[in-house]
This record gives sequence, C-alpha cells and structure tokens, in this order.
Amino acid sequence: MDELDPADMNAARQAFQRQDETPDELFYRSPRFVTHIDEGAIAAVTQLYRELFPTGGRILDLMSSWVSHLPPEAEYRRVVGLGLNEAELARNPRLDAYVVQNLNTTPDLPFEDASFDAAGITVSVDYLTQPVAVLHDLGRVLVPGGPVVISFSNRCFPSKAVSIWHQLDDAGHLALVQQYLEAAGNWTDIQALDRSPRTLGRRSGDPLFAVVGRASG
Repeated sequence: MDELDPADMNAARQAFQRQDETPDELFYRSPRFVTHIDEGAIAAVTQLYRELFPTGGRILDLMSSWVSHLPPEAEYRRVVGLGLNEAELARNPRLDAYVVQNLNTTPDLPFEDASFDAAGITVSVDYLTQPVAVLHDLGRVLVPGGPVVISFSNRCFPSKAVSIWHQLDDAGHLALVQQYLEAAGNWTDIQALDRSPRTLGRRSGDPLFAVVGRASG
C-alpha cells in the first residue's frame, strides 16, 4: 500500500465524502442503546484507558454516546462527553457533563485551553469529515503531554464513514489516523497499536486498533 501524504488528503475533498450526505443530526436523531464492538474489543479499549488515562484526571470523551468504556474502578476528577444524540449522552453514567455538537459542521471544541488531561475517541474517527481540524483543536484543549486514544475496529455505519476509510484495510486505517495526528501538527509520541483480543495467539472476535498520541502544547 502506498504511503498517504497528509497534504494530499487535505487537498482531496472527495476522500472525505460519504454515501449519505444528509445532516448527521438526522441520522443520529434516534438513540441507539447498543454497543458497536463486542465484549473483547470493549475490554481492550478499557485497558488502554486504564494504562493511559491519569486517575483523578479530567477526561474528554469525544464523539461520546451512552457508554464511555472507562475502567469501572477508576475515579476521575471530571468526565465530559461530546456527541450528537442527547438521549444517549444523558444516559451515560460516567459523564459529569455533556455537549451536543456536530464536529463535521463545527470542528472547534467549546472548551478552554488545557482544560483536559486525556481524551478518547472510540470507534468513531471514521465518521469525521474534517479530522485534522478536530484533532488540532483537541490538542489545544489537552494539557501538554496529555494522551489521546483513538480506537477503531472493522465495523461502521457504511453510509456515514468517509470514502477514504472504505478504500483502506486495517493497516491502512492505522496509517491514516497516524497521519491525521501528524497533519494536525500539535501531537507527539504517535503510536499505532493492535490490541485485538487473541486466543491461543490468534485473533478472536472483533479486532481493536488504536492510535495514541500526546499533545505537544
């Protein structure tokens, strides 16, 4: 697979077109109280948060829903969710506050500089039509050194995932998300991880991949 150039990605708007270009608020109007990955993949997300999110920290759950997959034993100073469906956000027991916002129309985050210690984007990055803009502003609202965990699997709502996502395999998705962070320009220590559950050395159930970076301030 050829290396993707971040500048070319930004220039090629068609790469971020979707089969369904109706307003996202319409698509996500009805709450979906389901999980979009299986228990093994959820446990892998939770373990990443356990390893990387500081206990007692201020956590931003970006593109949030009714569940945040945070470690049940961990206590945080504050957890804020930002998502599209208010009914889902209101049911999330880990959120201290939430914001309803469409990041595809408004990529700027309504938070002050360095107001969070860590952030997660769980199985949703494939829906962002302006991912570099969103991740650049996310770097602003994290403290220097604060981690972001961007996790994804091989499931999605096909009509709402951007075109370039459909064109790539798992390795391509990891490379693409890495390049989002690189193009954003305010992330460091960027790593691509395969945390897919395994049984006897072989993948079992839904795969789980993640790209992790740290805000450079």
